[in-house]
Amino acid sequence: MPFKPITENFAVSPQIGAAEVAAAAQAGFTTIINNRPDGEAPGQPSAAEIKALAKQHGLNFVSIPVTAASMTPEAVQRTAAALQAAPGPVLAYCRSGMRSTSMWALSQAKPACIIKRQ
Repeated sequence: MPFKPITENFAVSPQIGAAEVAAAAQAGFTTIINNRPDGEAPGQPSAAEIKALAKQHGLNFVSIPVTAASMTPEAVQRTAAALQAAPGPVLAYCRSGMRSTSMWALSQAKPACIIKRQ
């Protein structure tokens, strides 16, 4: 499964598994961000499973599961913090890669641009 580069240091992917975690490590990623809630689809690997695989390959793992309705300022801030703390390139995943792309884009916006939901 090819990873879709968004920037030189950030890429997104649909749901990943063991092969993709190994490929991410081999490609030089240092951190994986999970943006997919557990149980969203039958047979989907859990965040804990992907975290264990990431650890086996020496990758950092951050879980920030979101839905379209739960892309809160707090989730965006957690994403920004995870990106800032990453020692190198980051791979984020969700069902299709779109939520991960959206979370990245929101995390790059100036704080005044982030609209809090009432």
